This record gives sequence, structure tokens and C-alpha cells, in this order.
Amino acid sequence: MLQRPRRLRGNELLRKMVRETRLDKASLIYPMFVKEGTGIKEEIPTMPGQFRYSVDQAAYKLEELKKAGVNSVMFFGIPDHKDEVGSGAYAEDGIVQKALREARKQFPDLYLITDVCMCEYTSHGHCGVLCGHEVDNDPTLELLSKTALSHVQAGADMVAPSDMMDGRVLAIRNQLDENGFTGTPIMSYAVKYASAFYGPFRDAAGSAPAFGDRKSYQMDYHNRKEGIKEALLDVEEGADIIMVKPAMNYLDVIREVADMVDVPVASYSVSGEYAMVKAGAKMGYIDEEKIIAEMAVASYRAGASIYLTYFAEEIASLIDRGIIG
Repeated sequence: MLQRPRRLRGNELLRKMVRETRLDKASLIYPMFVKEGTGIKEEIPTMPGQFRYSVDQAAYKLEELKKAGVNSVMFFGIPDHKDEVGSGAYAEDGIVQKALREARKQFPDLYLITDVCMCEYTSHGHCGVLCGHEVDNDPTLELLSKTALSHVQAGADMVAPSDMMDGRVLAIRNQLDENGFTGTPIMSYAVKYASAFYGPFRDAAGSAPAFGDRKSYQMDYHNRKEGIKEALLDVEEGADIIMVKPAMNYLDVIREVADMVDVPVASYSVSGEYAMVKAGAKMGYIDEEKIIAEMAVASYRAGASIYLTYFAEEIASLIDRGIIG
């Protein structure tokens, strides 16, 4: 036989030499929950090992991440007060704004990203203002734009709208540009499916809808072409990075989006993926570390160049130890 693929699998050094997919700690983003109060570090029951932090306690986690080589974080806010229009999202003294100012002061070298949405801040749990029982798209754009601007003014390096309203990227881009923030990138949750994998996050953030669901604005998971359409529209509106969410069950979409757009593609390994790995490992059904490694590599192999994951520190360790990378 002239062709023997096994020749390139003979030992570890050779296998690493010919790897097609390589990981870098610089591509990892850690999602982090911040809440009002002081001295708070609450474990999230559905996400063992993940916590809600008050701003003062968040500093210890940020230091830990920095030491691990994870230099990018995304803040999700959990306010004390919620109302019909989610005013805590864009308040000058909102929880994310406070976290940004403190993190910017203590960790000037960290890259700070914020989730821009209304669901954590509205009393009804939906991602925008309501007209009856429907989310009213265009009035919501104004509030999303105000939120993004307030985050950047408080110190955010990048904003990431996750609401799935039509036209939100353009509205945010215009708002930022008009206020002198032309250099601030937007990472759009462009291809965000209505997924059961978000359950633990909604527990963590207290953002479950009070009625109905989000299927009128998040995507139907039966659809592939629609994801490409959403990605291309957001690039046209000024998105600098396109995200596909969730990651694990949507590798085909990541691949197709990466082939179609000329901007970096991110994938978000969501709370349900994390919770399943933790539950399986606790029961002794799986090797947690090997599963984490395989899931991460799968996203990069599919075409993602940025990976949002609650396992960011563990992956950084795997890279340091040469297990992946």
C-alpha cells in the first residue's frame, strides 16, 4: 500500500505536528454573572462550580482567570430591581456598569465584554418591551442601543447583543458611532436558536419568561439557511464578530456560517452543555476532562475562532499541559 494514513499517527509528537485544529488561550471568553450586594459568592445549583458574584467578590475570580491565562470575560448582570422596560440594563449605576468600572480599575489588561439584552432586567423576562404579549421589535432597539452605550461608557471593550431583535446591530452601531465609539467592536449573537440548552442559565440569571417562550424572536432549530441569512444581515449592519449559539448541537451551522462570512465566528458552549458534563462526571459516566477537550476542539474544527465557555479555565489548563492546543 502506498497510502497509509496511520504513518502520521505513530507517536504523540508526530500527531501534534500534523494537527489541523489548534487552540489558543487568547480565543477563550469566560461568561460571568455579577449581582448587587457585597461579600456574595453564590453557587448556582444547576451549574455546579459556577457562581453569582457581587462586584467585590468578582475581583477574586478575575484574578484567578488572569493567572490561568484567560484574559477575556463577558459580564451578565443580575439586578435587584426589575420593571416592564428593563431600566436596570441601561442605568448609569446598573450592576454591569458597576462591575465594568471596578474591573477596569483593578484589571486594566483584561478584555471586558458585555451581554446586551433586556431579559435579565424585565419583570416579564422577555428580551424587549411588550405590546400586549408580543415583544415590540422597534421600540426595543432604542433601549438596546442605550444599554450598549452605557456599557461602553462604563468601560466595556466590546458589546454583544443577544436579544435577536431585527436591526439591533445597526441601531447599536449608529448609537456608538454617534457618541464617538467608532472603534468599539460588536459581537452579535447572530445565530441564536430557541434551545432547551439554556435552562440552567435562566436559573442562574432569573431570566425565564413569565409567560410564553422566545420562539417568536430566537431561531427555530430546524433551520440552517435561516442562520446564514441572520449572519449575513448582521455583517451588513456592522457586526465585527458573528456568534452561533449553542455550540455543541450546531456544529454544522458553525461550519456553514464560517464559510459564508468574512468576519471571525464565535461559538457559545452554553449552560446546558456545562450542566450535562458536570452531571455525567458526577455520576462517573464520563471522563470530564476528556469530554471538555473534545467539545472545545469540535467547535474550533467546525470553524469557530472564538469560544465562550464556562470551562475556560479548564481548557486553559489542558492547553498548558499539551493535551489540546
